[in-house]
Amino acid sequence: MIKQYKTFRGGLHPPDCKAGSAHKAIEDCPLPEELSIHLSQHIGVPAEVCVAVGERVLKGQAIGRARGMVSVPVHASTSGEVVAVEPRPHPSGKTLEAVVIRPDGIDERHGALSGADYRSLSPEQLRERIRGAGIVGLGGATFPTHVKLSPPPEKSIDTLIINGAECEPYLTGDHRLMVEAAAGIVLGINIFRRALGARRVCVGIENNKPDAVLAMRQACRETGIEVVALATKYPQGAEKQLIYAMTGREVPSGGLPMDVGALVQNVGTAEAAAAALSSGRPLIERVLTVTGPGVAEAKNLRVRIGTPLSHLIACCGGLKGVPAKIIVGGPMMGTAQLGLDVPAVCGTSGVLVLREEDLAVRPEGPCIRCGRCLQVCPARLAPTTIAAYARLDRMSEARAFNAMDCIECGSCAYICPSAIPLVQSIRHAKASISAKRKKH
Repeated sequence: MIKQYKTFRGGLHPPDCKAGSAHKAIEDCPLPEELSIHLSQHIGVPAEVCVAVGERVLKGQAIGRARGMVSVPVHASTSGEVVAVEPRPHPSGKTLEAVVIRPDGIDERHGALSGADYRSLSPEQLRERIRGAGIVGLGGATFPTHVKLSPPPEKSIDTLIINGAECEPYLTGDHRLMVEAAAGIVLGINIFRRALGARRVCVGIENNKPDAVLAMRQACRETGIEVVALATKYPQGAEKQLIYAMTGREVPSGGLPMDVGALVQNVGTAEAAAAALSSGRPLIERVLTVTGPGVAEAKNLRVRIGTPLSHLIACCGGLKGVPAKIIVGGPMMGTAQLGLDVPAVCGTSGVLVLREEDLAVRPEGPCIRCGRCLQVCPARLAPTTIAAYARLDRMSEARAFNAMDCIECGSCAYICPSAIPLVQSIRHAKASISAKRKKH
């Protein structure tokens, strides 16, 4: 009898291309000669710089203070001298303000950092600790975690879901973290559970990571935390799709997970929260994957925030061939880069390097009405219709077809036999609709 794994409607099966790094243990990446730590490390308001050029800072010291509720402080990822506070290239494609630190090699830790027993703290104190440590979602969205853990009183959260799906091809950092640091992840899960008061807690992992499923099940024994093996299908790790797979609940159009009593956190975020509470370590490093046929040796690295991509590539033996495309994140939802001078930020889950011969470039053709994009769309949209309205600049019609519900997973563009850039057109429509909303 074939076991039926939980999943969602739609989706597809791109080659996972994870073999190059899935069994590589996490390595500590050496410090670079210079760190560019951006003040924009999350989806909220950028932090405000609070150090000056020439000042010596310590590892874990705040170099940017939070501004407002949806913001967190930014911390120095090692000790050294601040040599500049200036605009630097950011993985988003913009040039944004950054604090540039020249490491002194001592890696001296800030004296005020200390841990605490999370069981002795109230939910409010836990959220404040998490905010002060600069914890944001490490799955890619980088939403400040303390805000996510503060739903309004009328939105009761009964189910906490931990995202260990890692459905993007090539990426294996979360996989290795679950194998190597399962106890830390469970500590973070318990911190989130206490902060929320959630009754049910479950971890969702795609079934192509059996060692991660086993490690998490062993670590979760006698905790009441369920570990669920999910079908391997992209985008299984998308928030709304994961909630449906784990609970059968469907987040309504325009709604949020809290509308169905659920909240999702990434395994990396849980491990970061555990470090913040147990040792006082703020978010100054993360695990990411450097991979792709354009890299000499694929690796999973624990990297200080602010490390240039060029340094990460060098730690993996350098480039192999001439790079034609450099992507921060995975190949489906990542962001193409113009070069290797941008630094790793909190949302950097991977660096993927592809060569010319690795890219399947096809000329765009007309829509042949095959309907494949309709079949794979996990949000059950009509991608060709929305994209057509977007191209005609008829954004009201695109909005009426729920363009804003698109999660930009890229499944429609991937499956399209005519190579129509559907997700790119929908993304344009979403940006236009959002801009119009702000004007009014």
